[in-house]
Amino acid sequence: MSLRLERDGAVARLLIDRADRRNAFSLDMWQRLPELLAEASGDDALRVLVVKSANGGAFCAGADIAELLANKDDAAFHAANQQAINRAQYELARFRLPTVAMVEGDCIGGGCGIALACDMRIAAPAARFGITPAKLGLVYPLHDVKLLVDLVGPGQARRLMFTGGLIDANEAHRIGLVELLGESEDALVGQLATVSSFSTQAIKSFVRRVLDGQVADDADSLRVFASAFEGADFREGTGAFLEKRPPVF
Repeated sequence: MSLRLERDGAVARLLIDRADRRNAFSLDMWQRLPELLAEASGDDALRVLVVKSANGGAFCAGADIAELLANKDDAAFHAANQQAINRAQYELARFRLPTVAMVEGDCIGGGCGIALACDMRIAAPAARFGITPAKLGLVYPLHDVKLLVDLVGPGQARRLMFTGGLIDANEAHRIGLVELLGESEDALVGQLATVSSFSTQAIKSFVRRVLDGQVADDADSLRVFASAFEGADFREGTGAFLEKRPPVF
């Protein structure tokens, strides 16, 4: 199976497992991704989702170019592929739990889009990033362009997309494309798994609202803020603070 979900306590890992094609995404994989997200979203025991290669090496080399070429004259295929990519990226960017992309190797094109749709990115020393549609006569999806601009600003976004060049982990970290450098996601995931899931989910939804253009509270955001003071996590968090012990959410 080229894309699968594994659970380990409070952590789910969405594993890209197509090493023979450098984890390039086929139409079937784009269509499968939202199904796995829905499966993970339905598990209340989960606190965080990690997206990574099942076997190390390339995170994702992007779209399956061989599949695109084999279907280059099939309008129905291209329409289905565009719809599947847009849906997968939209739903990953708005998945209810915190998401972490662990990038250990090449993260190119559509693969970089997958990493962009996650909340945070960690780059291992061998990671390389590139957005290469301009080298293929293609265009990057507008949704993914916005994700990139939100992270690195318009100037660096233009540089990456106009040139199609590859950058290493240190450069990606310098320009804000990745948040952390490291060999493993375990430390960050451990932190995310121990804090209040109510808090992280609510804060994540607020960040998304800001990125989508909201600049002031509305009735719903005020309701979410107020409801926290009535929740079990607030009682546990404040109790643990007073008792000088770690909270257990």
